[in-house]
Parts: sequence; structure tokens; C-alpha cells
Amino acid sequence: MSAPPPSPHLITGAVNWYGLWTLYLKEVWRFLKVPAQTLLAPAATTLLFLAVFALALGGATRVVGGVPFLEFLAPGLIMMAIIQAAFANPASSLLMGKIQGNIVDLLMAPLSPGEFALAYVGGGMTRGVLTGLLLLVVIQPFVSIAPLHLGFFLFHALAASMMLALLGLLGGLWAEKFDHMAAVTNFVITPFAFLSGTFYSVKNLPGVWYGVSQFNPFFYMIDGFRYGFTGAADGSLAVGVAVLTGMNVALWLVCHRLLVTGYRLKP
Repeated sequence: MSAPPPSPHLITGAVNWYGLWTLYLKEVWRFLKVPAQTLLAPAATTLLFLAVFALALGGATRVVGGVPFLEFLAPGLIMMAIIQAAFANPASSLLMGKIQGNIVDLLMAPLSPGEFALAYVGGGMTRGVLTGLLLLVVIQPFVSIAPLHLGFFLFHALAASMMLALLGLLGGLWAEKFDHMAAVTNFVITPFAFLSGTFYSVKNLPGVWYGVSQFNPFFYMIDGFRYGFTGAADGSLAVGVAVLTGMNVALWLVCHRLLVTGYRLKP
């Protein structure tokens, strides 16, 4: 028996809520069907990083800014996994749709550019947040951490997921083959993530490099998220909130404009 048609109020009006929800669910189920790859693999990688720093480098006995090193490190590792997951979901989905040629099915759907973007970004944010929550659970036997400032914890988890999902959408629109996406990941996402204070305090950097670090938006993601757990920050929290908010607004406007023009989606 076929499913009943959607109620008229779901597909009329200013927003096609039914279509938006359907595309969002498609993006969520896409990564939930392969949890070993999308959720468990980041958890395993994070625990390996933690083991290297705790065992090989004596991280269990070190202190950074009055915080035990492993408690300092764990939030950064969790945030790094969040942003990688949030970026990968819309980027890989769009690229695969373009390569396989089925992106035309979405372009023919009664979805506005804003609805199209919101569904993809929402899917990426969901994957990023679920990855972070899973890591927060599995890391407890090794490092017992819990949010001290819930507002900063939630804001930075959501803002970082949104920013990387928007970057993933932008990358998916631009890329036309896997080499393009690999270039974005290897030369943009990974360097910015690794040079953002994930493994160290930027206060220990020489003056000029400390100044450079303040222009890295990934630094503010990790610094604010870490503050949510430890109560210690290397930079200005107010500036961090402003940077992440401004970046998300700017990236949304760019992605929306590209979708309106059909950039690399329409002939």
C-alpha cells in the first residue's frame, strides 16, 4: 500500500516544510546507515590520539594553564571530530550526487535554495553533534570530563557544526571530482584544525604566531568549547562568539547565492 499524500498545509506557504524535512531525513539516514564509518571511526581515532599523548608523551602528568593536560586535550579532540564530521556529510553527499548524476532529482523538487541549503546544513550539523555526544560518552573511562558552562558548550558545538556544514556545502558545490574534495580537506580543513590549539595552548606560541592564531576561526571553536569544560580560555570569548556568528552568516549568504545561481549544479 502506498503512503498517503502529504497534507496540503505541509507543501504550501512560505516554506515547503514537508520537502525540507524529507531532504533532511535523507541526509541523516545517509550517515546512520553506515555507523561504523561515520560514528565509530571518529571515536576510535580520537581514543588513539588520546592514547598517544597520554602514554607516549607523558600527557597524564602534564599540566596546561592549571588544567591537567588530558582534560585540556579531550575537548579539543572532540571538537576536531565534530567539525570533520559536519564538513564531510554535505560535501560527500553533494559530490556523489553530481558524479552519479542524480543531483537533478533534487533540483527538480519544489525546494527553494534556502530550503535546499538548510536541509544539507542540518544533516551535517546532526552528524557533527551526534559524533561529539558519542565521543563525550566513550572518552569518560579515560578522561572524566563534563560541561561546566553549558551555554558555551552548546553554542560552540552548534556554531562549529553549522560553520563546517556550510563549508562542506560550499566545497560540495565547488568540487567536481574526488581530487577537488581531497584538496579542500587536506589543505584547508585539516591544517586549520591542527593549528588551532587542539594539542597545545596558543599562549605558548611566540608573539607573532600567537597573533596569527587569533585570525584562525577554528581556534575560537576549540577555545570556547574547551572553556565550556575547563573554565579556562586562551582567547577572548566575546570575540570568539562574534567571529563564529559572523562566519556563519557570511557563509550562509555565499552558499545561498551560489544555489540561487545554480553554480556547478545547472548547465
